Amino acid sequence: MIEDVVAPLRAEARNAGERRLLVIHGDPASTRSAAATAVQTVLDADETVSTVSPVALLAGESPERSQAGRFDQTHVEHLEPAHADRLLGRTRDVVVLDCHERCDPSAIGCVVGAVDGGGLLVLLAPPLDRWPDRRDAFDESLSVPPFDRADVTGHFRSRLVETLRAHPGIAIVDTEPDRVERDGLTRPAPRLDGDDPPVPDSHTFPSAAYDACLTADQVACLSALEALREAGNAVVIEADRGRGKSSAAGLAAGSLALDGQDVLVTAPQYRSAGELFARVEELAAAVGVPVEPDQESGPREISVGDGCVRFECPPDAITHADEPDAVIVDEAAALPVRLLEAFLAAPAVAFTTTVHGYEGAGRGFSVRFRDRLAESDVAVTERTMDEPIRYAAGDPIEVWAFRALLLDARPPVEQLIADATPATVEYARIDSTDLLADEHLLREVFGLLVVAHYRTEPADLARLLDAPNVTVRALTHNGHVVSVALLAREGGLSADRRAEMYEGARVAGNMIPDVLTSQLRDEAAGMPVGLRVMRIASHDAVRGRGLGSHLLTEIESEFREDVDWLGTGYGATPPLVDFWAQNGYRSVHLSTSRNERSGEHSAIMLKATTADGRDLLDRHTEWFRDRIEGTLADPLSDLDPDIVRAVLRTVDGTPDLDLSVFEWRVLAGSPHGAGLYDTVPEAFGKLALWYCSGSHDELGLTDRQERLLVTKALQHRSWSAVTDQLDFHSQRECMRTLGATVGVLVDATGNDVAQSERDRFG
Repeated sequence: MIEDVVAPLRAEARNAGERRLLVIHGDPASTRSAAATAVQTVLDADETVSTVSPVALLAGESPERSQAGRFDQTHVEHLEPAHADRLLGRTRDVVVLDCHERCDPSAIGCVVGAVDGGGLLVLLAPPLDRWPDRRDAFDESLSVPPFDRADVTGHFRSRLVETLRAHPGIAIVDTEPDRVERDGLTRPAPRLDGDDPPVPDSHTFPSAAYDACLTADQVACLSALEALREAGNAVVIEADRGRGKSSAAGLAAGSLALDGQDVLVTAPQYRSAGELFARVEELAAAVGVPVEPDQESGPREISVGDGCVRFECPPDAITHADEPDAVIVDEAAALPVRLLEAFLAAPAVAFTTTVHGYEGAGRGFSVRFRDRLAESDVAVTERTMDEPIRYAAGDPIEVWAFRALLLDARPPVEQLIADATPATVEYARIDSTDLLADEHLLREVFGLLVVAHYRTEPADLARLLDAPNVTVRALTHNGHVVSVALLAREGGLSADRRAEMYEGARVAGNMIPDVLTSQLRDEAAGMPVGLRVMRIASHDAVRGRGLGSHLLTEIESEFREDVDWLGTGYGATPPLVDFWAQNGYRSVHLSTSRNERSGEHSAIMLKATTADGRDLLDRHTEWFRDRIEGTLADPLSDLDPDIVRAVLRTVDGTPDLDLSVFEWRVLAGSPHGAGLYDTVPEAFGKLALWYCSGSHDELGLTDRQERLLVTKALQHRSWSAVTDQLDFHSQRECMRTLGATVGVLVDATGNDVAQSERDRFG
């Protein structure tokens, strides 16, 4: 029976240049057996079989030990669903995803993007009517303490099943009564082959590169990438999956190499750049130039004529980004902002990035890096690619995936909320049933969360709909969402759970108690109940009107009787630190390592709502003040001084100036050259911390003076480094400025010993 479904479904997909989805639901054994038959039907119908495995099977068990062993292993690549991202940048004729043990939305997103035009995605599932009520391994990841798996809802799968039954191009087979529910045929009109895209009249890249382009979008992007021939240029290429941006980058890399240039390619993983390198080799063959892989590096470095195209992973590539003639950063959205910034040191650089990635939308590029790119000295050229290459425009499986995973979710259009102010909005308490029942509301909420955050994955949609510790609060204007906050309940953990966490066990869904317990060695930190603001976002059109602060005020009013603390953890930037401080949150931790996604150091801030919360805040405020000098002098010695200034301003209280008579005398003599920093740098650090942690605006220090206190007195950078960074004319001027600044602070303390010493100099 399954053959009768697969054959026409596959034929229609190939004729239309589109993809089709086959859902096989029932018990695990029967669905896996039917999937094996479906795959064999496809293989038998193909006259030739690619040397690369045309089928990818994603199942929880190895093929040797499961029903997956029914598959013809000659042509099947087996992957764990957790490794679905290994398919990114590659395509297969058939991809089989077994969802019996784990229905992971992010894995679904990855496999959709890996199916080529004319191909099939085969989804194996429990009986669809009962699937939302089942709990699997993915649900286990959502059942964070003190909740258990029974508290997880099945709303994501309810919505998933609804979309599977509603969208065209999706066949559904029930193996338990052996019944075809839908044949999935759309009977599209015959596809007309279009003309080849025209080659620009004026171009410097080889004509063969343009001849290899399949769409006008690719031609336009390749033309834009010609800017890489000259230093001082940056090119940004944005596209959805399957538009050929990596291929365009490969044609550009090959063209530059043919011109004798050294091209460095980087991407999150080497396999992600596979399409790029394939285009380099094809272009070289088209113009009759031999390609020679490096004997040591293999395919990661190839010589093309007098030029070279080579791959390095991002951490290695940034160490010498200024050495090659051009750098191409493929899948830039998947890299931390810190790494992206480092590539601006290249003579010329291109960034290709995915807009609505099936594996998740990387907003670090759009949210944070674009501003920094605009502030740089490089000339920026931007292009967008809309026309798909891997499959035909209007592909029904792309349409389904965008809806099922909300890949194209967007906030309301600006005109609908342009007049929103704190006085016009309403506070909305939104639970997951509200979101499931109102698709419009769901799209606005999720769309606003995606646009405002540097990384959102399909799994975040399931977390929004199903996680028992997560809730949503929003502000609406005329029924449209203008501000939204994603909240997570944390803490309230049992003694056994707290002990496990203290001894090194990770406790999912309890980020703040986890850090305070495991890293800061406070076993009692998991006792108070808290509410962490995971994300908060306001519509771009209404930012700066106080809506985010208004939303936080409403949240505090609602929950202050139910929790001991409100908290947040985020990649620290001065504006964000100031925002949270203005709303009464205080810093208790600054991570010593950078977040691998945001590229920033994470700050944790708390706001107490009960006596227990105040005890937690006071305890960690004291510990933070005690350790921050040491961390700034070593692991955080390269941290942006403006971030240090912002964070220290948000620490509760001002540290005592516990200085010896000797230290006071050195500090007091510093403005006159009688007291040297090198004599007792610890004293200068204590004075700088006293100033930065307190409210001393009346002293009138300039921003540069404050940065000097941070970089020299707290971070102990070398005089030459501080002189260069703060743009002093000479090291002597830098030293004199520190002395004068210290003099202002010493006078403000009113210390008798220091004042007596100062009086001696008149």
